[in-house]
Amino acid sequence: MTAGTVSPVAPTASAPPPSGSGPSRRTREALAAYGFLSPWIVGMLLLTIGPMLYSLYLSFTRYNLMTPAQWVGFDNYVRMFTADPRYLASVGVTLRYVAISVPLLLVVSLLVAMVLNKGLAFLSGYRAAFYLPSLIASSVAIAVLWRQVFGQDGIVNEALALVGIEGGSWIGNPGTALYTLVVLHVWSFGSTMIIFLAGLRQVPKELYEAAAVDGAGAVRRFLHITLPMLTPLIFFNLLLSTVNAFQAFTPAYVISNGEGGPLDSTLFYTLYLYQRGFANLEMGYASAMAWALVVVLALFTAGLFASARFWVHYGDER
Repeated sequence: MTAGTVSPVAPTASAPPPSGSGPSRRTREALAAYGFLSPWIVGMLLLTIGPMLYSLYLSFTRYNLMTPAQWVGFDNYVRMFTADPRYLASVGVTLRYVAISVPLLLVVSLLVAMVLNKGLAFLSGYRAAFYLPSLIASSVAIAVLWRQVFGQDGIVNEALALVGIEGGSWIGNPGTALYTLVVLHVWSFGSTMIIFLAGLRQVPKELYEAAAVDGAGAVRRFLHITLPMLTPLIFFNLLLSTVNAFQAFTPAYVISNGEGGPLDSTLFYTLYLYQRGFANLEMGYASAMAWALVVVLALFTAGLFASARFWVHYGDER
């Protein structure tokens, strides 16, 4: 070895951590994550999953809160469809309400969103004003107000009296009571309108310009550009609006004083479930009704997702 040269020093391998020195970093991070999630997990098990499973068990029993539950098998489900005409009436009222109010809600929301997308002045103020009803429409106060608006001496009849039309009680007439609730549901179009407005802002203007150059009119541009680009949002709003419509309760309860009248014309499914469970203390029967609704909503959701590949467009995919 010549002078001035330094012999290379062989790198020393780091000694492995001694066994039993504690959990690894990944394990500690996982434990910390589960620690932060534990309140939600406990709440989910005790307040959601647990009661759901217990209600599933109660749906096969006869239970009135006063005596122990008695196992009756599928008797509650059989009785719903064969020996309870008010149950079938509530199903009919709810289906009619959903079939009318949900399409109207989507159409009104999209029309208002298209108007606001034209670049109006004070757009943020309009958005807030239209969004506000969706926050309060399901409240008891608005339902009480609706009784005053469509009652015998309500604002609607006062307005009709100015043009010589004498109207009766809109909520007291079996032929019109349900439609007052439809109007209330459509009035709460704000949240779906905001979603549609955000989607319209994302449609590339180049598509409209190219279509205009090719001679496409406003209707063709709407049918072949706007609607296809908004189909994911239509799918989203359709799903949520339908589920919410099936679960409507407060307006019908307040307007009909909890009876579903007149002549069961506003007897929503959830209102009849409430009557059987909390007025008649038939908790087993009410649980069976609740699970029947869960199954219907699950089938509707599955069918909607299955049909999405035929009409929902995601970018360039169909």
